[in-house]
Amino acid sequence: MRAIVYSRRGPSSVLSVADRPVTDPGRGEVRVKVAVSGVNPTDWKARAADRDMEFDEIVPNQDGAGTVDAVGEGVDDLAVGDRVWLYLSQYGRTSGTAQEYTVVPSIRAVRLPEAIDFDTASSLGVPAMTAHRALTVHEHGPARLGPGALEGRVVLVAGGAGAVGHAAIQLAVWAGATVITTVSSPEKAALARSAGAHHIIDYRTEDVAAEVTKVAPEGVDHIVEVSLATNIGLDFEVIANHGSIAYYADNGGDEFTGTVRASFAKNVRLQGLLLYTVGDHALFAAAADITRALEDGVLAVGDDAGLPLVRFTLAETAAAHDAVESGVTGKVLIRVADDA
Repeated sequence: MRAIVYSRRGPSSVLSVADRPVTDPGRGEVRVKVAVSGVNPTDWKARAADRDMEFDEIVPNQDGAGTVDAVGEGVDDLAVGDRVWLYLSQYGRTSGTAQEYTVVPSIRAVRLPEAIDFDTASSLGVPAMTAHRALTVHEHGPARLGPGALEGRVVLVAGGAGAVGHAAIQLAVWAGATVITTVSSPEKAALARSAGAHHIIDYRTEDVAAEVTKVAPEGVDHIVEVSLATNIGLDFEVIANHGSIAYYADNGGDEFTGTVRASFAKNVRLQGLLLYTVGDHALFAAAADITRALEDGVLAVGDDAGLPLVRFTLAETAAAHDAVESGVTGKVLIRVADDA
């Protein structure tokens, strides 16, 4: 089978197309014929990281979608022919989704609702599960998302045109929240509007704190934060008493400084999150709620849904990684199967 591999860390040029054997799933595993592989910032960052290789060779990419074509011993919740979406496929393992067949623990393969296409499915994983976690760390809950779970809450999503921001907007609206988001251009404002955001603020041209306060005079309950180093002062200013600030990236810098009194006076919960270490309980809850959202028609992708798709072939995986690294607007997907 065709696989994209690298045997040393570095720029995208370390990636190459190789012919590798198709392996059988072991106990608790399934083999998936990959249709589409999703690319996230974590994929190129892991490849380029300044650290030793965990394995002699790695196939990149955590997310994807396809069809189960073999099941290992002890797997009884999935069967050959099931269409699935994959998450954390490469975490702790040698092979991700940038190949024609991948073997994963069955718990990282989630059965797809019938109407959901592989482009949508491969766009879930890291972005949607991160967004789910960010919306479920509030001191007063909810721990799970569904219709009405965030009724009466106000959510501020920083960077509503990004993949995590897009998922956070859609999940929060589905759960009944009033959603405010920040963007950096009229074009990105249009994307956030298509995703369903109720209030959109261009942080380059508008006073974000003033605009947020107009919508939420008592403050926002949840903040989904992509750039804590840049926005912590704003976040403390607009957060409500007992509000949560969930941050998942280091955009804007790798250190942050905030005013102590501004945070403790409001009993603010500052919650970092990383899917790799968040624990199975949170991952399983996210997978279940995301699948329910899909059944309700939530988490659509594409221009009309506010997340343009940028497509590459498997042989163009290096270019796909470069596109994500450069900050391309939209979701980068790799078509692995010719008929995907």
